[in-house]
Amino acid sequence: MKRLGVVLFIVWLFAGCDTNAVYKEYTDIDDGKWYIKNAPSFTFEIADASEPYNIYYNLRNSLSYGYYNLYLTRYLRDATGKELESRLDELILMDPKTGKPNGDGLGDLFDHKVLMKRNYRFPKPGKYTIQIRQYMRQDPLLNILSVGITVEKAGSTN
Repeated sequence: MKRLGVVLFIVWLFAGCDTNAVYKEYTDIDDGKWYIKNAPSFTFEIADASEPYNIYYNLRNSLSYGYYNLYLTRYLRDATGKELESRLDELILMDPKTGKPNGDGLGDLFDHKVLMKRNYRFPKPGKYTIQIRQYMRQDPLLNILSVGITVEKAGSTN
């Protein structure tokens, strides 16, 4: 039985790999306590600005997370630090009526991949940074274990 659990974990791990991703990165949240001042940044390179890209939030939370949703503010900046966009987004992590978790789960951990931008065209090739800040008015926000982004070519399939 133990061996089956290990095999299932390995299958789950590899099933979550994004082979079409141009960039994928996570930042762990220390002790599952996400402070408002902790705003992880993710810097990536766009080589071809003529193609559209899909950008996703990556999030891992514990089943003990106290809300069905999560408000995040995101900032997109170019290589010079110029802010191209800032926006408040709501991620729905659980069904508000039933409390059933969305995302892929293993034990009491759930991974979410939520669309941030569809068919986005970057202004020019180069480095870009996305910074993410929790906006839930609870400081620290408990049971969020990691946050990140995935950037993939829009023509890619998952």
